Amino acid sequence: MISILRLASTLVGMCRLARQGWTVAALLMLGAPLSPALSQFQAPDVTVKSQHGDWQVACKPPPPGAKNEICGLVQTVAAEDDNNIVISVHFQKFSDGKRVIRIYTPTGVALSMGLGLNIDDKQTLQTGFSRCAQYGCLAQIEPDDKLIDLMRNGKKALVVIYRTQEVGIGIPISLSGFGQALAALH
Repeated sequence: MISILRLASTLVGMCRLARQGWTVAALLMLGAPLSPALSQFQAPDVTVKSQHGDWQVACKPPPPGAKNEICGLVQTVAAEDDNNIVISVHFQKFSDGKRVIRIYTPTGVALSMGLGLNIDDKQTLQTGFSRCAQYGCLAQIEPDDKLIDLMRNGKKALVVIYRTQEVGIGIPISLSGFGQALAALH
């Protein structure tokens, strides 16, 4: 079981890396769980291919038997008023055309409240969490064309997580460069 001190240290480490522009949770987006050995957020096989505004295109080598590397869009940010609260937003498009947005949050969120996503100050959607693990909790969204267009043309998104049923925390996500990064994703 992860201790509170270790969790705080991990979140602070994520925040430091996020400020440095590293793709901290790229391993999560690309399907690799973080083990205690990776708690320093070393991502040896993930490469940042390009930067578009505040979004990065990050890729990892193809899994055995596959020909193409696995790529996605990533942005990792800390809450404006609490650097210990770090989230990571990932967008991935699969070869079958399916698209998914994964939002990774710290543990300790009120699971029953879910996660909210507002784009340009308009409530866009509310979704539940898929699962929680040692590294945090995951909410997954299968965006439709309308949501993709809102993100492509919007200026900012606000991810709302809840510590309790009464206390929500809004974490701003820049949409600057999302459209260009999406076009670069292939």
